[in-house]
Amino acid sequence: MDDNVLKHKARGLWIYGQKHHLRGDVQHAIELYSQSIGLYPTAEAYTFRGWACSSQGRVDEAIEECKKAIAVDPTFGNPYNDIGSYLVRKGKLDEAMEWLEKAKSAPRYEPRHFPYMNLGRIYAKKGMVLRAIREFEGALKIHPEEPTCVSALGELRGALN
Repeated sequence: MDDNVLKHKARGLWIYGQKHHLRGDVQHAIELYSQSIGLYPTAEAYTFRGWACSSQGRVDEAIEECKKAIAVDPTFGNPYNDIGSYLVRKGKLDEAMEWLEKAKSAPRYEPRHFPYMNLGRIYAKKGMVLRAIREFEGALKIHPEEPTCVSALGELRGALN
């Protein structure tokens, strides 16, 4: 089968998987993401399969899926951010920071403000208030008026007074 046909079919399965995922049918979504990968492996399908695994509590497996995504397309930022988020869940804040910094500089990434927000949360947890403020301000430059950032900045600035 022609590569373009495979890509098109794989993308359709990935999109269909997303719809099931967002409806809460995670297991069916994983199956669809796997079918997509079987036809034509993409960073998106691996990343979303990882996200689905993480929602089932399989965080280590989710991290491995994201690493596969990065191997397919290192310019795709989402798996870097997701690995950072999963490492935060595991309490590995310093390790998470490295991945979140990579997400910030990835050429292809939406929503670009997420790694800034995640780093802001980490720095806040570590008591590094000024650094946390800088990260949340960075997120607001990308996504102005984002409510989580506005709220976090208010709390952090209040802590300085």
